[in-house]
Amino acid sequence: MKKDKGTRNLSGDAREGDQKKWMLESIEIDRMADIPLNDDDSRKPAFTKNTSTSGSASSHGKYIPSTPAGLPRNSSTSPALPRDASRVTSFRRLISTARKRSNGAPPKMAKVQRTASSAARGLQSLRFLDRTVTGKEMDAWKSTEKRFNQFAVDGKLRRDKFGVCVGMGDSKEFAEGVFDALSRRKNISPQDGVTKEQLYSFWQEMTNQDLDSRLQIFFDMCDKNGDGKLSEEEVKEILVLSASANKLGKLKQQAATYAALIMEELDPDHLGYIEIWQLEILLRGMVALDDGSKVTNKKSQSLAKAMIPKAYRTPISKYKSITAEFFSENWRRIWVVLLFVIVNLILFFWKYNQFYGSPMYQITGYCVCVAKGSAEALKLDMALILLPVCRRTLTKLRSTFLHKIIPFDDNINFHKLIALAIAIWSILHTFMHLACNYPEISGCPREKFMALLGPSLDYKQPTYADLVNNTVGITGIFMMIIMTFSFTLATHNFRRNIVKLPWPFTTLAGFNAFWYTHHLLILVYVQLIMHGYYLIFKKPWYLKTTWMYLLIPMLFYASERILTRLQETKHIVDVIKAVIYAGNVLALYVTKPQGFKYKSGMYLFVKCPDISKFEWHPFSITSAPKDDYLSVHIRALGDWTTELRDRFQKVCEPPTVAPKSGNLMRMETRATKKRADTSNEYEQDQAIFPTIFIKGPYGAPAQDYKDYDILFLIGLGIGATPFISILKDLLSHIKPSGRGDKGDSCGSMTAPEKYPERAYFYWVTREQGSFEWFKGVMDDIAEYDKNKMIEMHNYLTSVYEEGDARSALIGMVQKIQQAKNGVDIVSESRITTHFARPNWRKVFSQMANTHQSSRIGVFYCGSATLTKVLKKLCQEFSLETSTRFQFHKENF
Repeated sequence: MKKDKGTRNLSGDAREGDQKKWMLESIEIDRMADIPLNDDDSRKPAFTKNTSTSGSASSHGKYIPSTPAGLPRNSSTSPALPRDASRVTSFRRLISTARKRSNGAPPKMAKVQRTASSAARGLQSLRFLDRTVTGKEMDAWKSTEKRFNQFAVDGKLRRDKFGVCVGMGDSKEFAEGVFDALSRRKNISPQDGVTKEQLYSFWQEMTNQDLDSRLQIFFDMCDKNGDGKLSEEEVKEILVLSASANKLGKLKQQAATYAALIMEELDPDHLGYIEIWQLEILLRGMVALDDGSKVTNKKSQSLAKAMIPKAYRTPISKYKSITAEFFSENWRRIWVVLLFVIVNLILFFWKYNQFYGSPMYQITGYCVCVAKGSAEALKLDMALILLPVCRRTLTKLRSTFLHKIIPFDDNINFHKLIALAIAIWSILHTFMHLACNYPEISGCPREKFMALLGPSLDYKQPTYADLVNNTVGITGIFMMIIMTFSFTLATHNFRRNIVKLPWPFTTLAGFNAFWYTHHLLILVYVQLIMHGYYLIFKKPWYLKTTWMYLLIPMLFYASERILTRLQETKHIVDVIKAVIYAGNVLALYVTKPQGFKYKSGMYLFVKCPDISKFEWHPFSITSAPKDDYLSVHIRALGDWTTELRDRFQKVCEPPTVAPKSGNLMRMETRATKKRADTSNEYEQDQAIFPTIFIKGPYGAPAQDYKDYDILFLIGLGIGATPFISILKDLLSHIKPSGRGDKGDSCGSMTAPEKYPERAYFYWVTREQGSFEWFKGVMDDIAEYDKNKMIEMHNYLTSVYEEGDARSALIGMVQKIQQAKNGVDIVSESRITTHFARPNWRKVFSQMANTHQSSRIGVFYCGSATLTKVLKKLCQEFSLETSTRFQFHKENF
């Protein structure tokens, strides 16, 4: 990082002293952790007299601005809630200052000497190219030069290829605006294209470390006619370009409104234009507001490092402590898996020893021992694999003391572990028979065979074909084929439809293929019983143990499935509303069956017999336990969910009544048919909707959220759904009594319950329309949570991070709108939306410092790519701080 040692000049007019004072009150030096600053020097900016008038025009007729502090590049610092009054007040004061000074002439500001910190912030502001801030500028130019050689025609790069060439290919319209601005400055016709030398000069200006240069490019990009002034129409055009580059469709439609808002705030005298210095003031204020949170973050990180206990300071003690923490956190998983492995090995070696030295062993050797040992372990595993999918039973057991010693949340993972063991034992058993035992028996010398195995086979030595062509051989081969087919389609890539198969095999990938092939395993169990009963070597029925292993688990599983089937008639629900949101999301509101008791965080299964009479799909419950309805939010990703969305979309109609303020049902602004007053009309309305069945509820990790001091909820996209019910439950606890407590159909808790002291909800999504799903909840958090028990952070990853030129104007509008009206322009709620992705390490560091010696429950629902990162951070900060983070991931 380079320091800018140049000093900025101050105009010597009568207002010089006042301007010095204003600047020093408005700029705070950011003390970077690894760059020492001299306190005395930092408070004494160097000023020099300049006989020229401040704010004079350049040779091109443009105003040369003073140097502002830059926008922070990293947007992942977690600021306080947007409801923080100090931040809003500070920004309002900034707007007021800008308006007071916009009396026709730009203010004559003192030019503050740049420190290393301010230069760093300036470098991170208004970036046009991402890769040029890595310290390898020439490497970035080499890539640009290579693309120029690829796309240039007759030695010139056309305007439409400029974005791809410089690395802004995903923001074509914005890149073309930059190209036009730079071309005007160089007196180049945009239609003629640019040579490599001209492109290099463009690239140098875009990567110039001086913020003034990049600010001037940004202003020129807005100033289409080059008169040095921005009209409302020009502000609107650049807003449209920024909205397109950041995939903000709604903002693009409302560009005229927000352009008028900017003009209203920065042009109070109604001159019809704003100038570059006014944008500069706005940028400087945005940096000043964000600096406080960055300094706090750095202090939090330093404090977290200082809190490392002595037990973790040496490699050996740290290793011991990490090992102890691992066993402390995972002891329930460890003992269950260890017991499973030990029992499997005991059965294997018990059967192995039974056949060691037997007549069969004298012919086939160790092959028969391995085959029989693997068969015995396989019988147990085929029985155990049914238990983790008995969801009704597991949900009841979660409420007992057993949940303290058995990890019921890992039922699907244990199911997969048993499936892996079944695959290993099956392959081993089949290979030993087909490749070793059968060849040895059929090829054994006749005299030896008759002496050892003749009595068991009526003194007839079978051929290899005889050993395969019987009940045991045929059922064994068919079982292997079905299990191979079923297990393959149950793998992640096939189940999630990641594998793209050629026609006509396209139907073999996806949830439907997984669902139906898994039900083929019923045939496997039938054949397994036959395989273990009709043996080649005859024995009494009470010595045939296969059916003994399978009897109880199969009856247990079958009874649960039959009971669920019989209770389907009780769980036919009426559709109250169906809401279609942007992002292919269907919000389904249905009646709550009598006696349907659940906790926040649980999930249920939904079936639509109009689509399929057999398919059940799990979805998190998004309504609160005290609500008199049930709701789920379903994203159309597969065949079944897409068909369900399409069927409800056919009967959807626009809302006719505006939602009432303060009502959690405000998220239903795109509601379909309303519930009629009369029964006849109501029945007619129900006939329009597809038939819906539900079963459940079933336990999930998030239902134990009340066990923790602090909640840390993380949802990616539609992964926010398990936590919406929790937020609603917390809101019902916060709200004044008498509104949500009446008629509690759950009949649940009457005594005061323990709730977490505070809840943090981080919602990361890539689509602006996603915020519509739970807009009502977000507004209720802002309205009712006066004590800030719930802290919500929305992140929109489609928007370029703060400091990028493509999102700079959006950030300005967002700050103005939040300060003026208290509404975020992205989510259209009172919760501020941050750009790009969170920096999870900084979030954990801040939380560990804020909540020392607390138990924080980290609940995550989303893609598996972030699971390892979050889990590692939980372990790391649990070791290095006094705070304990316990990680839970939602599994269906």
